[in-house]
Amino acid sequence: MAFTQFLFILLNIGIIVGAKKRNVLLIIADDAGFETDVYNNSAIHTPHLHALAQRSLIFHNAFTSVSSCSPSRSTILTGLPQHQNGMYGLHQDVHHFNSFDGVRSLPLLLSQANIRTGIIGKKHVGPEEVYPFDFAYTEENNSVLQVGRNITKIKLLVRKFFQAKDDRAFFLYVAFHDPHRCGHSQPQYGAFCEKFGNGESGMGWIPDWKPQHYTPEQVKVPYFIPDTPAARADLAAQYTTVSRLDQGIGLILEELRDAGFENDTLVMYSSDNGIPFPNGRTNLYWSGTAEPMLLSSPEHTQRWGQVSQSYVSLLDITPTILDWYSIPYPAYSIFRNKQQVQLTGKSLLPALVSEQPWATVYASQGHHEVTMYYPMRAVHEGPYRLIHNLNFKMPFPIDQDFYVSPTFQDLLNRTQSHHPTSWFKTLQSYYYRDRWELYNTSADPSETQNLAADPAHRDLLQRLRDQLLKWQWATFDPWVCAPDGVLEVKLSPQCRPLFNGLD
Repeated sequence: MAFTQFLFILLNIGIIVGAKKRNVLLIIADDAGFETDVYNNSAIHTPHLHALAQRSLIFHNAFTSVSSCSPSRSTILTGLPQHQNGMYGLHQDVHHFNSFDGVRSLPLLLSQANIRTGIIGKKHVGPEEVYPFDFAYTEENNSVLQVGRNITKIKLLVRKFFQAKDDRAFFLYVAFHDPHRCGHSQPQYGAFCEKFGNGESGMGWIPDWKPQHYTPEQVKVPYFIPDTPAARADLAAQYTTVSRLDQGIGLILEELRDAGFENDTLVMYSSDNGIPFPNGRTNLYWSGTAEPMLLSSPEHTQRWGQVSQSYVSLLDITPTILDWYSIPYPAYSIFRNKQQVQLTGKSLLPALVSEQPWATVYASQGHHEVTMYYPMRAVHEGPYRLIHNLNFKMPFPIDQDFYVSPTFQDLLNRTQSHHPTSWFKTLQSYYYRDRWELYNTSADPSETQNLAADPAHRDLLQRLRDQLLKWQWATFDPWVCAPDGVLEVKLSPQCRPLFNGLD
Protein backbone atom coordinates (compact mmCIF):
# COMPACT_ATOMS: atom_id res chain seq x y z
CA MET A 1 0.00 0.00 0.00
CA ALA A 2 2.79 2.39 0.96
CA PHE A 3 4.63 1.64 -2.33
CA THR A 4 1.47 2.29 -4.34
CA GLN A 5 1.01 5.67 -2.66
CA PHE A 6 4.68 6.52 -3.29
CA LEU A 7 4.34 5.57 -6.97
CA PHE A 8 1.23 7.73 -7.28
CA ILE A 9 3.12 10.71 -5.83
CA LEU A 10 5.98 10.18 -8.25
CA LEU A 11 3.60 10.05 -11.20
CA ASN A 12 1.87 13.24 -10.15
CA ILE A 13 5.04 15.27 -9.78
CA GLY A 14 6.49 13.92 -13.03
CA ILE A 15 9.78 12.43 -11.85
CA ILE A 16 9.36 8.83 -13.01
CA VAL A 17 12.66 7.72 -14.51
CA GLY A 18 12.56 8.20 -18.26
CA ALA A 19 9.80 10.85 -18.19
CA LYS A 20 10.60 13.66 -20.57
CA LYS A 21 9.78 17.28 -19.81
CA ARG A 22 8.27 19.32 -22.60
CA ASN A 23 9.08 23.02 -22.84
CA VAL A 24 7.88 25.91 -25.00
CA LEU A 25 9.73 28.91 -26.42
CA LEU A 26 7.33 31.46 -27.91
CA ILE A 27 8.92 34.28 -29.94
CA ILE A 28 6.72 37.19 -31.00
CA ALA A 29 7.96 40.08 -33.13
CA ASP A 30 6.43 43.55 -32.96
CA ASP A 31 4.72 44.73 -36.17
CA ALA A 32 6.75 42.31 -38.30
CA GLY A 33 5.56 40.98 -41.61
CA PHE A 34 7.12 38.92 -44.38
CA GLU A 35 10.47 40.67 -44.55
CA THR A 36 12.41 37.42 -44.83
CA ASP A 37 13.45 34.99 -47.53
CA VAL A 38 11.36 32.39 -45.67
CA TYR A 39 8.40 34.14 -47.29
CA ASN A 40 10.07 34.77 -50.65
CA ASN A 41 11.49 38.22 -49.95
CA SER A 42 14.99 37.81 -51.34
CA ALA A 43 15.80 41.50 -50.87
CA ILE A 44 16.50 41.04 -47.16
CA HIS A 45 18.98 38.75 -45.42
CA THR A 46 17.54 36.82 -42.42
CA PRO A 47 19.73 33.73 -41.98
CA HIS A 48 18.49 32.88 -38.47
CA LEU A 49 14.82 32.90 -39.42
CA HIS A 50 15.82 30.81 -42.42
CA ALA A 51 17.57 28.29 -40.16
CA LEU A 52 14.54 28.12 -37.86
CA ALA A 53 12.26 27.58 -40.87
CA GLN A 54 14.33 24.58 -41.91
CA ARG A 55 13.37 22.99 -38.57
CA SER A 56 9.75 24.19 -38.72
CA LEU A 57 6.43 23.83 -40.44
CA ILE A 58 5.95 27.10 -42.34
CA PHE A 59 2.38 28.38 -42.40
CA HIS A 60 1.43 30.48 -45.43
CA ASN A 61 -2.07 31.32 -44.21
CA ALA A 62 -1.54 32.51 -40.64
CA PHE A 63 -3.52 35.49 -39.38
CA THR A 64 -3.91 37.62 -36.31
CA SER A 65 -7.44 37.98 -34.97
CA VAL A 66 -6.91 41.69 -34.26
CA SER A 67 -4.51 44.15 -35.88
CA SER A 68 -3.39 46.06 -32.81
CA CYS A 69 -0.61 45.43 -30.32
CA SER A 70 -2.12 44.97 -26.84
CA PRO A 71 -5.33 43.37 -28.09
CA SER A 72 -3.34 40.91 -30.20
CA ARG A 73 -0.99 40.02 -27.34
CA SER A 74 -4.01 39.41 -25.14
CA THR A 75 -5.42 36.97 -27.70
CA ILE A 76 -2.07 35.19 -27.93
CA LEU A 77 -1.97 34.74 -24.15
CA THR A 78 -5.64 33.83 -23.64
CA GLY A 79 -6.92 32.21 -26.84
CA LEU A 80 -9.90 34.59 -26.60
CA PRO A 81 -10.70 37.40 -29.08
CA GLN A 82 -10.27 40.95 -27.80
CA HIS A 83 -14.00 41.54 -27.43
CA GLN A 84 -14.22 38.45 -25.18
CA ASN A 85 -11.16 38.95 -22.99
CA GLY A 86 -11.71 42.72 -22.58
CA MET A 87 -8.46 44.11 -24.01
CA TYR A 88 -10.25 46.40 -26.45
CA GLY A 89 -7.24 48.63 -27.17
CA LEU A 90 -3.73 49.56 -26.07
CA HIS A 91 -2.77 48.91 -22.47
CA GLN A 92 -0.32 51.70 -21.70
CA ASP A 93 -0.73 55.34 -20.62
CA VAL A 94 -4.01 57.11 -21.37
CA HIS A 95 -5.38 54.15 -23.31
CA HIS A 96 -5.45 51.96 -20.17
CA PHE A 97 -7.28 48.95 -21.54
CA ASN A 98 -7.14 45.71 -19.52
CA SER A 99 -8.45 42.19 -19.78
CA PHE A 100 -11.32 41.23 -17.49
CA ASP A 101 -10.31 40.12 -14.00
CA GLY A 102 -11.92 36.71 -14.48
CA VAL A 103 -9.94 35.72 -17.58
CA ARG A 104 -7.72 32.68 -17.12
CA SER A 105 -4.68 33.36 -19.23
CA LEU A 106 -2.07 30.95 -20.55
CA PRO A 107 0.63 31.92 -18.02
CA LEU A 108 -1.91 31.59 -15.21
CA LEU A 109 -2.99 28.12 -16.33
CA LEU A 110 0.62 27.01 -16.80
CA SER A 111 1.60 28.27 -13.37
CA GLN A 112 -1.29 26.34 -11.84
CA ALA A 113 0.06 23.24 -13.62
CA ASN A 114 3.49 23.77 -12.00
CA ILE A 115 5.17 24.97 -15.20
CA ARG A 116 7.74 27.74 -14.79
CA THR A 117 6.83 30.83 -16.80
CA GLY A 118 8.99 33.66 -18.07
CA ILE A 119 8.61 36.77 -20.20
CA ILE A 120 11.35 38.93 -21.69
CA GLY A 121 10.50 42.04 -23.69
CA LYS A 122 7.23 43.75 -24.46
CA LYS A 123 4.36 42.61 -22.27
CA HIS A 124 1.81 45.34 -23.06
CA VAL A 125 -1.12 43.57 -21.38
CA GLY A 126 -2.74 43.65 -17.97
CA PRO A 127 -3.74 43.41 -15.24
CA GLU A 128 -0.85 41.64 -13.54
CA GLU A 129 -3.19 39.26 -11.74
CA VAL A 130 -4.46 37.95 -15.08
CA TYR A 131 -1.02 37.75 -16.73
CA PRO A 132 1.42 36.60 -14.00
CA PHE A 133 4.92 35.38 -14.85
CA ASP A 134 7.48 33.84 -12.50
CA PHE A 135 10.35 35.52 -14.34
CA ALA A 136 9.63 38.92 -15.88
CA TYR A 137 11.83 41.55 -17.53
CA THR A 138 9.47 43.85 -19.42
CA GLU A 139 8.64 47.53 -19.92
CA GLU A 140 7.00 47.36 -16.49
CA ASN A 141 10.36 47.09 -14.72
CA ASN A 142 12.91 47.96 -17.42
CA SER A 143 13.44 50.14 -20.47
CA VAL A 144 11.55 48.54 -23.37
CA LEU A 145 14.50 49.48 -25.61
CA GLN A 146 16.78 47.35 -23.44
CA VAL A 147 14.57 44.30 -22.96
CA GLY A 148 12.92 44.53 -26.38
CA ARG A 149 15.64 45.72 -28.79
CA ASN A 150 19.04 45.24 -27.12
CA ILE A 151 19.70 41.71 -28.31
CA THR A 152 22.76 41.30 -26.09
CA LYS A 153 20.64 42.15 -23.03
CA ILE A 154 17.91 39.79 -24.26
CA LYS A 155 20.48 37.00 -24.78
CA LEU A 156 21.78 37.36 -21.23
CA LEU A 157 18.26 37.38 -19.77
CA VAL A 158 17.42 34.21 -21.70
CA ARG A 159 20.60 32.64 -20.35
CA LYS A 160 19.63 33.69 -16.82
CA PHE A 161 16.23 32.04 -17.24
CA PHE A 162 17.74 28.82 -18.57
CA GLN A 163 20.40 28.65 -15.84
CA ALA A 164 17.91 28.89 -12.98
CA LYS A 165 18.13 25.93 -10.63
CA ASP A 166 14.59 24.79 -11.33
CA ASP A 167 13.74 21.34 -12.68
CA ARG A 168 10.20 22.18 -13.78
CA ALA A 169 9.15 22.29 -17.42
CA PHE A 170 9.18 25.86 -18.69
CA PHE A 171 7.32 28.31 -20.90
CA LEU A 172 9.46 31.24 -22.06
CA TYR A 173 7.86 34.08 -23.99
CA VAL A 174 10.33 36.39 -25.74
CA ALA A 175 8.48 39.43 -27.05
CA PHE A 176 10.75 41.60 -29.19
CA HIS A 177 10.02 45.30 -29.60
CA ASP A 178 11.63 45.12 -33.06
CA PRO A 179 10.74 46.07 -35.74
CA HIS A 180 8.12 48.49 -34.30
CA ARG A 181 8.32 52.15 -35.33
CA CYS A 182 9.85 54.61 -32.87
CA GLY A 183 9.64 57.91 -34.77
CA HIS A 184 6.84 59.01 -32.43
CA SER A 185 8.46 57.97 -29.14
CA GLN A 186 12.25 57.97 -29.72
CA PRO A 187 12.82 59.85 -33.00
CA GLN A 188 16.53 60.30 -32.26
CA TYR A 189 17.04 56.63 -33.13
CA GLY A 190 15.37 56.82 -36.55
CA ALA A 191 11.94 55.88 -37.90
CA PHE A 192 12.29 52.23 -36.80
CA CYS A 193 14.96 52.62 -34.09
CA GLU A 194 17.34 51.35 -36.76
CA LYS A 195 20.15 53.45 -35.26
CA PHE A 196 19.67 52.23 -31.69
CA GLY A 197 22.78 50.40 -30.53
CA ASN A 198 24.69 50.80 -33.81
CA GLY A 199 27.77 52.24 -32.11
CA GLU A 200 27.49 55.74 -33.57
CA SER A 201 27.77 58.77 -31.29
CA GLY A 202 24.80 58.95 -28.90
CA MET A 203 23.23 55.75 -30.24
CA GLY A 204 24.72 53.27 -27.77
CA TRP A 205 26.26 49.95 -28.69
CA ILE A 206 24.78 46.46 -28.83
CA PRO A 207 27.83 44.15 -28.93
CA ASP A 208 26.07 41.22 -30.61
CA TRP A 209 24.43 43.25 -33.37
CA LYS A 210 26.02 43.60 -36.77
CA PRO A 211 23.71 46.10 -38.52
CA GLN A 212 22.67 45.24 -42.05
CA HIS A 213 22.05 48.34 -44.13
CA TYR A 214 19.86 48.57 -47.23
CA THR A 215 19.32 51.25 -49.83
CA PRO A 216 15.85 52.37 -50.89
CA GLU A 217 16.51 50.80 -54.28
CA GLN A 218 17.09 47.37 -52.74
CA VAL A 219 13.79 46.96 -50.89
CA LYS A 220 10.77 45.03 -52.09
CA VAL A 221 7.68 47.26 -51.95
CA PRO A 222 4.49 45.35 -51.06
CA TYR A 223 1.43 46.09 -53.18
CA PHE A 224 -0.29 48.01 -50.37
CA ILE A 225 2.53 50.54 -49.82
CA PRO A 226 3.09 53.56 -52.12
CA ASP A 227 6.14 53.03 -54.30
CA THR A 228 7.74 56.39 -53.54
CA PRO A 229 11.23 57.46 -52.43
CA ALA A 230 9.89 58.24 -48.94
CA ALA A 231 8.25 54.82 -48.53
CA ARG A 232 11.30 53.02 -49.91
CA ALA A 233 13.57 54.83 -47.43
CA ASP A 234 11.10 53.90 -44.67
CA LEU A 235 11.23 50.24 -45.69
CA ALA A 236 15.03 50.33 -45.83
CA ALA A 237 15.08 51.51 -42.21
CA GLN A 238 12.62 48.77 -41.28
CA TYR A 239 14.85 46.16 -42.95
CA THR A 240 17.80 47.23 -40.77
CA THR A 241 15.69 46.77 -37.65
CA VAL A 242 14.52 43.39 -38.92
CA SER A 243 18.20 42.39 -39.15
CA ARG A 244 18.48 43.06 -35.40
CA LEU A 245 15.37 40.95 -34.78
CA ASP A 246 16.79 38.13 -36.88
CA GLN A 247 20.15 38.18 -35.13
CA GLY A 248 18.37 38.28 -31.77
CA ILE A 249 16.40 35.17 -32.68
CA GLY A 250 19.67 33.47 -33.58
CA LEU A 251 21.12 34.33 -30.17
CA ILE A 252 18.05 32.98 -28.34
CA LEU A 253 18.10 29.71 -30.26
CA GLU A 254 21.83 29.37 -29.56
CA GLU A 255 21.13 29.79 -25.84
CA LEU A 256 18.43 27.13 -26.11
CA ARG A 257 20.91 24.70 -27.68
CA ASP A 258 23.71 25.51 -25.24
CA ALA A 259 21.39 24.94 -22.28
CA GLY A 260 20.51 21.50 -23.63
CA PHE A 261 16.82 22.21 -24.24
CA GLU A 262 16.64 22.16 -28.05
CA ASN A 263 15.43 18.56 -28.26
CA ASP A 264 12.52 18.94 -25.84
CA THR A 265 11.25 22.44 -26.66
CA LEU A 266 8.44 23.47 -28.98
CA VAL A 267 9.43 26.74 -30.69
CA MET A 268 6.83 29.08 -32.15
CA TYR A 269 7.52 32.29 -34.06
CA SER A 270 5.02 34.88 -35.24
CA SER A 271 4.13 38.58 -34.98
CA ASP A 272 1.28 40.48 -33.38
CA ASN A 273 -0.23 42.37 -36.32
CA GLY A 274 0.39 43.84 -39.76
CA ILE A 275 3.29 46.13 -40.54
CA PRO A 276 2.84 49.87 -39.73
CA PHE A 277 2.20 51.15 -43.23
CA PRO A 278 -0.93 52.23 -45.14
CA ASN A 279 -3.50 49.42 -45.26
CA GLY A 280 -1.43 47.49 -42.72
CA ARG A 281 -1.65 47.57 -38.92
CA THR A 282 -5.13 48.44 -37.51
CA ASN A 283 -6.81 47.11 -40.68
CA LEU A 284 -8.55 43.76 -41.12
CA TYR A 285 -7.51 43.38 -44.75
CA TRP A 286 -4.95 40.70 -45.65
CA SER A 287 -2.20 43.32 -45.35
CA GLY A 288 -3.23 44.07 -41.76
CA THR A 289 -3.84 40.54 -40.51
CA ALA A 290 -1.56 38.11 -42.39
CA GLU A 291 1.34 36.94 -40.21
CA PRO A 292 4.46 34.82 -40.44
CA MET A 293 4.11 31.59 -38.45
CA LEU A 294 6.80 28.98 -37.84
CA LEU A 295 6.15 25.94 -35.66
CA SER A 296 9.15 23.80 -34.75
CA SER A 297 8.75 20.56 -32.82
CA PRO A 298 11.71 18.28 -32.04
CA GLU A 299 9.24 15.38 -31.91
CA HIS A 300 7.77 15.97 -35.38
CA THR A 301 10.63 16.17 -37.84
CA GLN A 302 8.71 14.75 -40.79
CA ARG A 303 7.36 18.15 -41.84
CA TRP A 304 10.43 20.28 -41.13
CA GLY A 305 10.94 22.76 -43.94
CA GLN A 306 7.52 22.08 -45.46
CA VAL A 307 4.85 24.68 -46.23
CA SER A 308 1.30 24.40 -44.91
CA GLN A 309 -1.60 26.13 -46.64
CA SER A 310 -3.93 25.44 -43.69
CA TYR A 311 -5.61 28.52 -42.23
CA VAL A 312 -4.36 29.23 -38.70
CA SER A 313 -4.80 32.07 -36.24
CA LEU A 314 -2.97 33.60 -33.30
CA LEU A 315 -6.02 32.40 -31.36
CA ASP A 316 -4.57 28.92 -31.89
CA ILE A 317 -1.40 29.59 -29.89
CA THR A 318 -2.92 29.03 -26.44
CA PRO A 319 -4.71 25.79 -27.45
CA THR A 320 -1.49 24.53 -29.08
CA ILE A 321 0.64 25.16 -26.01
CA LEU A 322 -1.93 23.65 -23.66
CA ASP A 323 -2.06 20.59 -25.93
CA TRP A 324 1.75 20.31 -25.92
CA TYR A 325 1.69 20.14 -22.12
CA SER A 326 -1.47 17.94 -22.07
CA ILE A 327 -3.26 20.54 -19.96
CA PRO A 328 -7.06 20.71 -20.39
CA TYR A 329 -8.75 24.09 -20.71
CA PRO A 330 -10.77 24.70 -17.53
CA ALA A 331 -14.54 25.10 -17.30
CA TYR A 332 -15.22 28.60 -16.04
CA SER A 333 -17.13 31.82 -16.64
CA ILE A 334 -15.53 35.24 -16.91
CA PHE A 335 -18.55 36.86 -15.28
CA ARG A 336 -20.66 35.38 -12.51
CA ASN A 337 -23.83 33.62 -13.64
CA LYS A 338 -22.76 33.70 -17.28
CA GLN A 339 -22.09 30.91 -19.77
CA GLN A 340 -18.82 29.02 -19.70
CA VAL A 341 -15.92 30.16 -21.84
CA GLN A 342 -15.04 27.96 -24.81
CA LEU A 343 -11.90 28.37 -26.90
CA THR A 344 -12.71 28.82 -30.59
CA GLY A 345 -9.10 28.23 -31.61
CA LYS A 346 -7.50 24.84 -32.16
CA SER A 347 -4.27 23.03 -31.44
CA LEU A 348 -1.83 23.19 -34.34
CA LEU A 349 -0.04 19.99 -33.35
CA PRO A 350 -1.99 17.80 -35.82
CA ALA A 351 -0.57 19.90 -38.66
CA LEU A 352 2.90 18.75 -37.65
CA VAL A 353 1.90 15.24 -38.72
CA SER A 354 -0.20 15.92 -41.82
CA GLU A 355 -1.83 18.77 -43.73
CA GLN A 356 -5.12 19.82 -42.16
CA PRO A 357 -8.34 20.97 -43.91
CA TRP A 358 -8.57 24.20 -41.87
CA ALA A 359 -9.88 26.98 -44.10
CA THR A 360 -11.51 29.60 -41.84
CA VAL A 361 -10.25 32.31 -39.50
CA TYR A 362 -12.00 35.19 -37.73
CA ALA A 363 -11.04 38.70 -36.67
CA SER A 364 -12.36 41.33 -34.30
CA GLN A 365 -11.11 44.91 -33.91
CA GLY A 366 -12.33 47.58 -31.51
CA HIS A 367 -9.75 50.24 -30.74
CA HIS A 368 -6.05 50.76 -31.17
CA GLU A 369 -5.44 54.02 -29.32
CA VAL A 370 -8.34 55.05 -27.09
CA THR A 371 -9.45 57.69 -29.63
CA MET A 372 -9.45 55.20 -32.50
CA TYR A 373 -12.88 53.66 -32.12
CA TYR A 374 -13.57 51.79 -35.35
CA PRO A 375 -15.09 48.37 -34.55
CA MET A 376 -14.79 45.73 -37.27
CA ARG A 377 -15.51 42.02 -37.49
CA ALA A 378 -14.29 39.70 -40.22
CA VAL A 379 -14.32 36.14 -41.45
CA HIS A 380 -11.90 34.72 -44.00
CA GLU A 381 -12.99 31.43 -45.51
CA GLY A 382 -11.01 29.96 -48.36
CA PRO A 383 -10.52 32.71 -50.94
CA TYR A 384 -13.24 34.98 -49.53
CA ARG A 385 -12.83 37.67 -46.90
CA LEU A 386 -15.88 39.42 -45.43
CA ILE A 387 -15.38 42.55 -43.30
CA HIS A 388 -18.14 44.23 -41.31
CA ASN A 389 -17.34 47.89 -40.62
CA LEU A 390 -19.69 48.76 -37.78
CA ASN A 391 -18.70 52.43 -37.64
CA PHE A 392 -18.67 52.90 -41.40
CA LYS A 393 -20.22 56.38 -41.33
CA MET A 394 -17.06 57.72 -39.65
CA PRO A 395 -13.60 58.10 -41.22
CA PHE A 396 -11.10 55.36 -40.51
CA PRO A 397 -8.74 56.63 -37.75
CA ILE A 398 -4.96 57.03 -37.96
CA ASP A 399 -2.65 56.25 -35.05
CA GLN A 400 0.02 58.60 -33.76
CA ASP A 401 3.26 56.82 -34.63
CA PHE A 402 2.01 55.96 -38.12
CA TYR A 403 0.82 59.56 -38.67
CA VAL A 404 4.34 61.00 -38.21
CA SER A 405 5.93 58.30 -40.37
CA PRO A 406 7.74 59.42 -43.53
CA THR A 407 5.45 57.23 -45.65
CA PHE A 408 2.17 58.68 -44.38
CA GLN A 409 3.41 62.27 -44.30
CA ASP A 410 4.49 61.91 -47.93
CA LEU A 411 1.09 60.43 -48.81
CA LEU A 412 -0.67 63.35 -47.10
CA ASN A 413 1.51 65.91 -48.86
CA ARG A 414 1.08 64.32 -52.27
CA THR A 415 -2.69 64.15 -51.80
CA GLN A 416 -2.92 67.77 -50.65
CA SER A 417 -0.77 69.02 -53.53
CA HIS A 418 -2.64 66.84 -56.08
CA HIS A 419 0.53 64.97 -57.06
CA PRO A 420 0.51 61.28 -57.96
CA THR A 421 0.63 59.13 -54.81
CA SER A 422 1.80 55.88 -56.41
CA TRP A 423 -0.67 54.13 -54.14
CA PHE A 424 -3.44 51.70 -55.05
CA LYS A 425 -6.04 53.67 -53.07
CA THR A 426 -6.95 57.28 -52.41
CA LEU A 427 -7.07 58.70 -48.90
CA GLN A 428 -10.79 59.31 -49.40
CA SER A 429 -11.49 55.65 -50.17
CA TYR A 430 -9.19 54.60 -47.31
CA TYR A 431 -10.97 56.78 -44.77
CA TYR A 432 -14.53 56.05 -45.87
CA ARG A 433 -15.55 52.43 -46.30
CA ASP A 434 -18.66 50.45 -47.09
CA ARG A 435 -20.41 48.73 -44.22
CA TRP A 436 -19.82 45.32 -45.80
CA GLU A 437 -16.68 44.47 -47.78
CA LEU A 438 -16.47 41.13 -49.57
CA TYR A 439 -13.37 40.16 -51.52
CA ASN A 440 -12.24 37.18 -53.53
CA THR A 441 -8.60 37.21 -52.49
CA SER A 442 -7.69 34.62 -55.09
CA ALA A 443 -8.93 36.64 -58.07
CA ASP A 444 -8.36 40.00 -56.37
CA PRO A 445 -5.39 39.71 -53.98
CA SER A 446 -5.22 43.49 -53.50
CA GLU A 447 -8.83 43.46 -52.22
CA THR A 448 -9.98 46.36 -54.37
CA GLN A 449 -13.18 44.92 -55.90
CA ASN A 450 -15.91 44.88 -53.26
CA LEU A 451 -18.40 42.13 -54.18
CA ALA A 452 -20.85 42.77 -51.33
CA ALA A 453 -23.37 44.56 -53.54
CA ASP A 454 -23.01 42.12 -56.45
CA PRO A 455 -26.23 40.08 -56.88
CA ALA A 456 -24.16 37.13 -58.07
CA HIS A 457 -22.59 36.92 -54.60
CA ARG A 458 -25.76 37.47 -52.56
CA ASP A 459 -25.96 33.90 -51.26
CA LEU A 460 -22.26 33.82 -50.41
CA LEU A 461 -22.55 37.15 -48.61
CA GLN A 462 -25.46 35.91 -46.52
CA ARG A 463 -23.72 32.64 -45.66
CA LEU A 464 -20.57 34.41 -44.50
CA ARG A 465 -22.62 36.94 -42.55
CA ASP A 466 -24.40 34.09 -40.78
CA GLN A 467 -21.10 32.36 -40.11
CA LEU A 468 -19.55 35.51 -38.67
CA LEU A 469 -22.61 36.14 -36.51
CA LYS A 470 -22.44 32.60 -35.14
CA TRP A 471 -18.84 33.16 -34.06
CA GLN A 472 -19.78 36.47 -32.43
CA TRP A 473 -22.50 34.76 -30.37
CA ALA A 474 -20.11 31.93 -29.44
CA THR A 475 -17.54 34.43 -28.16
CA PHE A 476 -20.04 36.64 -26.29
CA ASP A 477 -19.39 39.67 -28.50
CA PRO A 478 -21.04 42.76 -26.93
CA TRP A 479 -21.21 44.28 -30.43
CA VAL A 480 -23.15 41.35 -31.89
CA CYS A 481 -26.26 43.49 -32.56
CA ALA A 482 -24.46 46.66 -33.68
CA PRO A 483 -24.82 49.01 -35.41
CA ASP A 484 -28.56 48.71 -36.08
CA GLY A 485 -29.65 46.99 -32.86
CA VAL A 486 -29.21 46.83 -29.09
CA LEU A 487 -28.28 43.66 -27.23
CA GLU A 488 -30.85 42.82 -24.54
CA VAL A 489 -29.90 39.43 -23.13
CA LYS A 490 -33.09 38.99 -21.10
CA LEU A 491 -35.37 39.47 -24.10
CA SER A 492 -36.11 37.26 -27.08
CA PRO A 493 -34.85 37.87 -29.67
CA GLN A 494 -31.86 39.40 -27.92
CA CYS A 495 -31.06 41.86 -30.73
CA ARG A 496 -33.66 44.62 -30.50
CA PRO A 497 -34.03 46.89 -33.56
CA LEU A 498 -33.17 50.59 -33.47
CA PHE A 499 -34.83 51.48 -36.79
CA ASN A 500 -31.91 53.81 -37.47
CA GLY A 501 -31.84 53.20 -41.20
CA LEU A 502 -28.60 51.21 -41.14
CA ASP A 503 -29.99 47.69 -41.62
